[in-house]
Amino acid sequence: QVQLVESGGGLVQAGGSLRLSCAASGSMFSINVMAWYRQAPGEQRELVAGITSGDSTNYADSVKGRFTISRDIAKNTVYLQMNSLKPEDTAVYYCAARGRPTPWDNPRDYWGQGTQVTVSS
Repeated sequence: QVQLVESGGGLVQAGGSLRLSCAASGSMFSINVMAWYRQAPGEQRELVAGITSGDSTNYADSVKGRFTISRDIAKNTVYLQMNSLKPEDTAVYYCAARGRPTPWDNPRDYWGQGTQVTVSS
């Protein structure tokens, strides 16, 4: 069973920085995509940034130029460096991964438990 464990959330003032980490553990044949989503109170969960096994990246328009996603394939870990944080970045941030447990499985989605990021004005 694959588990995603996030860390690095917390409280920061506007303009500050945080770095989120997400480590995938367990048996997995391949991980194709890892991503960060966020969900603010009363809002739908939205994609923040994603990275493929080939290091292609995708960002929400609201975070372009401020957030950077990266991954350490050997450690099955994905990072989200968040700079110039704004109060509207306040949300629970979730790590997600899409991969195959074995070569004969269809791709599956896995989610972390979420980590709170709060940006004060």
